[in-house]
Amino acid sequence: MHWVYLVLAILTETVGTTALKASDGFSRLAPSVVVVVAYAASFWLLALVLKTVPVGIAYAIWSGLGIAFIAVIGWVWFGERLDTPALIGLGLIIAGIIVMQVFSGTTGH
Repeated sequence: MHWVYLVLAILTETVGTTALKASDGFSRLAPSVVVVVAYAASFWLLALVLKTVPVGIAYAIWSGLGIAFIAVIGWVWFGERLDTPALIGLGLIIAGIIVMQVFSGTTGH
């Protein structure tokens, strides 16, 4: 169940960060409320994950996938540019997460 919580934590953090961009510096009420609610949900879910998964592993997966998702959302939704070095960096982040999941004995799977 902790992996389901981690996926939900990543998704809610991604929603919160997307809303943070849309809040325009907290000057728009609706996206600002989404930021607070989504981040609160994300941290609560991450706290549940930390009961069984080591903090370094959980945080690496949470932040790494969050970075990748937000980069793609920025590119698709906000028209932000991703050049070749950015794409290589994102690929390395995802590769690192895969290496931890497949080869590390500390991930709790």
